[in-house]
Amino acid sequence: MKTMMKFLAATALTVALGSTASAKTLVYCSEGSPEGFDPALYTAGTTFDAASRTAYNRLVEFKHGSTEIEPGLAESWEVSEDGTEYTFKLRSGAKFQTTDFFTPTRDLTADDVIFSFERQLSSDNPWNSYVAGGSWEYSDGMGFPDLIKSIEKVDDLTVKFVLNRPEAPFLADLAMDFASIMSKEYADKLEADGQMDLLNQQPLGTGPFQFVAYQPDAVIRYKANPDYWAGKQPIDDLVFAITTDASVRLQKLQANECQIFPYPNAADVEAMKSNSDLTVMEQNGLNVAYLAYNTTQAPFDKPEVRKALNMAINKQAIVDAVFQGAASVAKNPIPPTMWSYNDAVEDDAYDPDAAKKMLEDAGVTDLSMKLWAMPVSRPYMLNARRAAELMQADLEKVGVTAEIVSYEWAEYLERSKDKDRDGAVMLGWTGDNGDPDNFLDTLLGCDAVGGNNRAQWCNEEFDKLVSQAKEVSGQAERAKLYEQAQVIFKEEAPWNTIDHSVVFMPMRTTVKNFVQDPLGYHRFDGVDIEE
Repeated sequence: MKTMMKFLAATALTVALGSTASAKTLVYCSEGSPEGFDPALYTAGTTFDAASRTAYNRLVEFKHGSTEIEPGLAESWEVSEDGTEYTFKLRSGAKFQTTDFFTPTRDLTADDVIFSFERQLSSDNPWNSYVAGGSWEYSDGMGFPDLIKSIEKVDDLTVKFVLNRPEAPFLADLAMDFASIMSKEYADKLEADGQMDLLNQQPLGTGPFQFVAYQPDAVIRYKANPDYWAGKQPIDDLVFAITTDASVRLQKLQANECQIFPYPNAADVEAMKSNSDLTVMEQNGLNVAYLAYNTTQAPFDKPEVRKALNMAINKQAIVDAVFQGAASVAKNPIPPTMWSYNDAVEDDAYDPDAAKKMLEDAGVTDLSMKLWAMPVSRPYMLNARRAAELMQADLEKVGVTAEIVSYEWAEYLERSKDKDRDGAVMLGWTGDNGDPDNFLDTLLGCDAVGGNNRAQWCNEEFDKLVSQAKEVSGQAERAKLYEQAQVIFKEEAPWNTIDHSVVFMPMRTTVKNFVQDPLGYHRFDGVDIEE
């Protein structure tokens, strides 16, 4: 059966490429399958690469390779003096894609912007629960339903967001994937036809590439949007060849079956650098890997137990084995390259003897727990299974029995949100907007419990600090609040912070103008390939 599945996947890719043999085609060996194609429903970079960065745009965008904001579907904007009103002037003539499944009759208007956000804000909206079991993790986790008072149509090309309070990172938040702008006309047609679920299966936006087809776990096909407001892209066809094994991704790159791929094995990097047919980009990732304890479940509800488990795990050994030195041990929940990083915080020392005594003093003996390991490579954790095995061995030395569990990626992400989840889940994060709020509040705030806050940790003092930091406009004052929050985080230890990694991006030398992104995105607008 496995052989047949591999044959079918290979056949699908061959057909996808063969059908566009005369066109300029770029094949990207992606590391996994998207959870869906409505970016507002998800938080995984794999999904964002496949949906929001291809088919969609946002009101504002991040410049390539930067966290700097630039105009997107909004040509300009104004912010009121009190920071509670944002008025956006929309780009005239921005067209939605014409596809085999929908032909738009109008260009972008304020109605599309209002639809894209209101569906995430109100349970009364018919689109609020159109996907069974779906949730608006970012919108809810960042408190948007409480933050946004109203979204008003000034005219067809002007839209105003009215906030209940000032929100310092709001503009950067609107450049994030969950804020992608959908076509209300397309959504209305799907609703009228009783096919609302197709909004999450057949994406249609204003972006640089338009969706053609998806064969689950095998291939996603796109073609350049001929009506893209920023101009047609240099490549005609973009193919995502879904390849979960990093070694196989490398084999495909060397055989020119794909021209670029993410998250190589650390052991392969030096050989790739010496290959004259390849280019290997690298940069320090704006990321963190962590082990989130379920702080609502005994005995993980005790900070002293969590700190003892942290002290039992040799993080440097994980960095050496998994990254071969291309990472650093993490002590804070934000990376050291981010402003407000509190370097004065002291990490929990690796000390098995002290860890064992702390557990005994807390009355914890013969502890059995589940240790969740991701099934896919991520920039912050290239081999979660190997890392989990090292953790398992370390925990055994202090009398803790850890059972390693995993699931298919989409199921892993969904199950790990469960408030009754057992044990500790391994995950990580790459910053979405360059603001500390995107780590500290999005991953650890009270609003994110049951969503991005996999530790289910709600600390009132911590939450008050990160909430105050949103309302302060000066970066220096905000930084002081975030520095205090990091001290509380370390004292309470809802996570074991594992590492911050270097991110490598190998590609054929024929790939031109690809820009490595500090936010971890894989964008192909502007990319070209030599034939």
